[in-house]
Amino acid sequence: MVSAPFCAKVLAELGADVVKVEPPDGDAARRAGPFPGGQPHHERSGLFLFANLGKRGVALDTDEPDGVERLHSLLASADIFVENQPYSTLATAGITAEQLRVRHPRLIAVSLSPYGRTGDYREYAGYDLQVNALSGMSFGTGHPHREPLTTPDRQAGYLAGLGGAYSAIVALLARESNLAGDEENAGGQYIDVSDSGVISTLLTGYHLPTFIYRGIAGSRSGNRMRLGLFPNCVLPCRDGYVCIDAPQMEQYQRFLHLLGDPDWTENPRYRDRRAMSDQYPEEAENLIAPWFMEHDKAEILQLCLENRIPCAPVLTMDEALEMPHLHQRDWFVESEHPEVGGFRYPGAPMRLHGSPCRIVRPAPLLGQHNADVLGG
Repeated sequence: MVSAPFCAKVLAELGADVVKVEPPDGDAARRAGPFPGGQPHHERSGLFLFANLGKRGVALDTDEPDGVERLHSLLASADIFVENQPYSTLATAGITAEQLRVRHPRLIAVSLSPYGRTGDYREYAGYDLQVNALSGMSFGTGHPHREPLTTPDRQAGYLAGLGGAYSAIVALLARESNLAGDEENAGGQYIDVSDSGVISTLLTGYHLPTFIYRGIAGSRSGNRMRLGLFPNCVLPCRDGYVCIDAPQMEQYQRFLHLLGDPDWTENPRYRDRRAMSDQYPEEAENLIAPWFMEHDKAEILQLCLENRIPCAPVLTMDEALEMPHLHQRDWFVESEHPEVGGFRYPGAPMRLHGSPCRIVRPAPLLGQHNADVLGG
């Protein structure tokens, strides 16, 4: 629902002309919401509007031979094809790796799925819950005395989509520079991206060298990072929560000075930061918790900035929308949609001078560009 649309959205922001192909009843994201006023409407889903910014849209019934042929006519002139369909659907539509290699030898195909297109799990359905569990992410999220947690808001799909976009760009550069292929395959590539593989590499891969070199296995540790040095935790403050992390000794000393150089720092028990993190973290956090409860998020952030101490407030959505830093960067981008009117959405995570990210149109209405795209 997210991985392929977000992958193509990234490509659209970088300047690609992206055509969104949906079934006649629309992408499943159109029914997922959230919706303005909580009223479902297939043209007003927040998830769909965000994940499909910058694209043209067509509706095709790929369960019918005519629809399949129309899809292949689009692929014949395409540089990149992105999909996250069920394994059984691919063969029916003639878009497996083998079929694409024969029919569209120059095409760069990005296939996104929970567990990859090869192996024993290739036909299994899966969502973020299962992907996080298989990748090892759920092993380390949540409190040790509670059930494991999954990452919120479809993060696995977004990260897989981003990985797919980067892979497609590298493959396109390789094709254009004639480094990837030969005359037989014309430089086309089939890129198999698994959501679980991306999560296990990006978010849980550090557990392996930590176990090899330190003999420490990760585990759920609640509001703190299991393998860090005290203080490295999320603590409540007067108006919410703040994340504090001061691993370097100079940072830690500045943090203690900010707290007024409390007497407990002279106790040998509280001079071993590794033990404070690994053996009695709750006890250690209770030493600094009162100071946090005396200040609000903005105060703590400002004090930490002035003293060069790594810190970040945990923002609510309303607070993020009003954050001065994001407004000074002009990070939010305005868009006008024929069904929902004007709305703000998150901008690009970085600014590129040679190829600045941009959005040229809102998400498409269902079948909005059938005549323009399918009519030639």
